[in-house]
Amino acid sequence: MANGAFFLDRDGTLNVDTGYVHSMDAWQWIAGVPEALVRLSQCGLPLIVVSNQSGIARKLFTEDDLHALETWVDGQLARFGVLITAWYHCPHLPEITGPCHCRKPAPGMLLKAAHDYRIDLTKSWMLGDKISDVLAGKACGCRTIKLGSGKSAEDIQSQAHGAIVVPDLPSALPFLLKT
Repeated sequence: MANGAFFLDRDGTLNVDTGYVHSMDAWQWIAGVPEALVRLSQCGLPLIVVSNQSGIARKLFTEDDLHALETWVDGQLARFGVLITAWYHCPHLPEITGPCHCRKPAPGMLLKAAHDYRIDLTKSWMLGDKISDVLAGKACGCRTIKLGSGKSAEDIQSQAHGAIVVPDLPSALPFLLKT
């Protein structure tokens, strides 16, 4: 039987979301995230990033720019002994490219990763800072954690969908390490 995975949104989950982050100069780790990823990696489950990247559709940056940033982040995390198993992104924006199956809240990226890595989604977690992350995870049977204040309208809606709400990734560890 396949094991689960930790699915992680990128902007607002791993790094500070300053808008269309696509270069190492713009990347800022959220406090405590690299150390939290060390703890998650010790669970032996894949760490998979799933991220909407509409800046590609908007022509603000290219897929090559995105891949270069991912390679750089991989190098940063390697210093901590952390391996991101895979990076998935949706380059679409419906108003520009038309509808797609991968842009969260659609579960396409999670479903593709589950197929590619033989992941049992019901044994997996989806973590992100937007309700679209929660909905994508719920659509394919993942347990979900919404990162936020706990008081915003999105946080309240996430809780209504059964998501746990905590301030940030390090605060999610007590729930995730029980996995």
